[in-house]
Amino acid sequence: MTKKIPTRIYLSEDEMPQYWYNLRAVMEHKPDPILHPGTLKPASAADMEGIFCKEPVRQELDESTKLVPIPQGIQDFYRAYRPSALIRAYYLEKELDTPAEIYYKFEGTNTSGSHKLNSAGPQAYYAKEEGLTSLTTETGAGQWGTAMAMACAFYGLDLTVYMVKVSSEQKPYRKAVMETYGAKVIPSPSDTTESGRKILETDPHTGGSLGCAISEAVETAVKTDKCRYVLGSVLNHVLLHQSIIGMETKAAMDKYGIKPDLIIGCAGGGSNLGGLIAPFMGEKLAGGKTGNLRFIAVEPASCPSFTRGRYAYDFGDTAKTTPLIRMQTLGNGFIPSSNHAGGLRYHGMNPILSRLYRDGYLEARSEVQTDVFDAAVRFMKVEGILPAPESSHAIKAAIDEALECKKTGEKKVILFGLTGTGYFDLSAYMAYNAKTMTDHIPSDEELARGFESIPDIPQNK
Repeated sequence: MTKKIPTRIYLSEDEMPQYWYNLRAVMEHKPDPILHPGTLKPASAADMEGIFCKEPVRQELDESTKLVPIPQGIQDFYRAYRPSALIRAYYLEKELDTPAEIYYKFEGTNTSGSHKLNSAGPQAYYAKEEGLTSLTTETGAGQWGTAMAMACAFYGLDLTVYMVKVSSEQKPYRKAVMETYGAKVIPSPSDTTESGRKILETDPHTGGSLGCAISEAVETAVKTDKCRYVLGSVLNHVLLHQSIIGMETKAAMDKYGIKPDLIIGCAGGGSNLGGLIAPFMGEKLAGGKTGNLRFIAVEPASCPSFTRGRYAYDFGDTAKTTPLIRMQTLGNGFIPSSNHAGGLRYHGMNPILSRLYRDGYLEARSEVQTDVFDAAVRFMKVEGILPAPESSHAIKAAIDEALECKKTGEKKVILFGLTGTGYFDLSAYMAYNAKTMTDHIPSDEELARGFESIPDIPQNK
């Protein structure tokens, strides 16, 4: 008799992963090196340590260590809210009348409401170990800022958060949570920094972008004693920390002999998607028995860095203060439409995922937000979880794939990442319910203006 798979699969604390998974160590074609914007040569640790904490910089440059030990101090932090559940979506399967098996890894059970805490904790830990007293960061929809505020409160660090202005207006309660944890929250662009003032001079009514907020956070960090900048996505050390998601998921699936055919994640800067797929993609790249396992990134049609972006060296911020990163990008000057309700507002994509996409290992598709919210509501009515708008992009693709299985009769195993809850996104759900939510797909002319901001350097010829 076949043993029924539980609705919720939990690991015990003793089964929690002791290592992060460094996907670059098994990639034949590795991402191109980060470049110093002045010399256009590969950035050294010394170049980056003026902005970032030392240990994350070392992790950023490490392309050879496959399994990176998680320090005990971070394991202790993780145990406050991990392991998270791997859930079999029995109710969604029934609603869709599909032969597919659907699973999702739910990262929304901590106070930040998302997966972002998985990297916030390590970055705050390393800052404290280094003797720093404060940190700066950016946040879009607010999950990362909330997670960083929690981590800084835990480790006793001051925090300044530059929050994308339109998001701070749409999500005032996220701002309130950050401030309750002790963070200083500034809507971006602001008049508190030189970069913010320049952006406002160009467009006084801008709703802001993650690129703008990063510029302000970096500027403040380099001008403040014993302070560094931390970020919640895009860079490779963030994906390393987020691989705790994939490591737990694989361990839980292995307990029941579950082999996924499709792994789906939403994609803004790439942190949750990269973390979820890391050990599975690593096994595929190493020639393991993964069958025809496919990986699908789902991004908003309003900010389509995968599906309509260019693969080029670009700055990570609007003010062009960061190192140059070769990635899928819409150009550092691209600012998403202010009507976009979720996060996933970044102009670029993590270099590991960009490389995998270019090499054909990762698929990508884009979705308009009204379709995404249709899927979110369909999901929540049967699964009982109010999903974040970001996560709902993955839900949309998972439902589409399950319905395709219904047509073909195939019994595929679908895994997706449910990265967080939508309780601080109720203004977006209100707009959806009132039928005032609109979709915006950038025109070729809008994208062309963003592409004009990509650096004109020999490496981009």
